[in-house]
Amino acid sequence: MNELEIKQLWQATNEKLEESFLINRKNTEDITRISIHNFLGSMKPIKIFTLLVGILWVGIGVIALSGIYLNAFAEANKFFLFSATLQVLLTAIALLIYVYQLTKIYQVNISDPILQTQKKLAQLKISTLWATRILFLQLPVWTTFWWNETMLTDWNFLQWAITIMVTGSFTFVALWLFSNIKYENRNKNWFQLIFNGKEWTPLMKSMELLEQVNEYKTGTIEVNRRG
Repeated sequence: MNELEIKQLWQATNEKLEESFLINRKNTEDITRISIHNFLGSMKPIKIFTLLVGILWVGIGVIALSGIYLNAFAEANKFFLFSATLQVLLTAIALLIYVYQLTKIYQVNISDPILQTQKKLAQLKISTLWATRILFLQLPVWTTFWWNETMLTDWNFLQWAITIMVTGSFTFVALWLFSNIKYENRNKNWFQLIFNGKEWTPLMKSMELLEQVNEYKTGTIEVNRRG
């Protein structure tokens, strides 16, 4: 076999390898798109159910609170009224984020480019973290619903100490979670305890698939350069 034949064989081999890499990359991206579409589809039922329950809860709360503010504000327990108002407000904000998330999930198309899908997944990740942060801010108000004006005149030091300790603890936990619920902490045990289920796991699996595709594409480009 002369030198020309060797070069031709080498060139033909490189062309076949490049063609094989392109086919494998396309197949990998197609499979990834299908898998991500299925993963995100599995998130829809729980988000829709949560959204419907939340809308019902907020709707009842708004109607009840509006009646109190308009007709019985002077006689109402202000601690209960303001605690309930804050709780309903925070829930409403979280529901708006859920609407945004569902919109993004339905916008993900199986034929979308990988980079476009990656951007939407990043938006879903950030919004999921924010929704959870906001919902945890409700913790303190669950300890103040039952407060009343008689506490100011009839309670002794021990009763106040216990109440303040409980509310203070819930406030500290709420603020700590609000500050520390970050993607960088995703591998910590407390984070995984909170984010474990249909609203988070499919999203993480989708992002992992995209990372694998990017690594594969990077590896393919490197091989082609060497070739």
